[in-house]
Amino acid sequence: MPGVNVTRGADGRFIESTVRTADAGPLDSSAAAGPRAILGRVWAAVRGIARWYSAINGGQDYQRYVDHLRRTHPGAPVPSVRDYWRERYAEAERNPTNRCC
Repeated sequence: MPGVNVTRGADGRFIESTVRTADAGPLDSSAAAGPRAILGRVWAAVRGIARWYSAINGGQDYQRYVDHLRRTHPGAPVPSVRDYWRERYAEAERNPTNRCC
C-alpha cells in the first residue's frame, strides 16, 4: 500500500510525495493481476530463497577469499574452487571448535 512522504523544500514549504513500501505491489492494479506479474514475483521469491540458502552455506566464501588474496597478497597464487573447499573442510576437521554439533 502506498504511503505519503512529507519533506520540506528549499523554500521551506512542505512537499508531499507518494512512496511505495517494500511490501506494496505495482501502483497499477491491473498489472498486479496479470500472470506475468505473478510469475515475476514467484521468480523473485525463488531467487531470494536461493541467495539466502547460498549465503548460509558459504556460497560467496570462495569469491571473498579470492578478493582478499588479490587485495592483500597480489603475487600469491589463487587456488581453484575445488582446492579452496578441500582445504576449508580439512581445516574444519583439524580444528572442530567452529561447529554447532
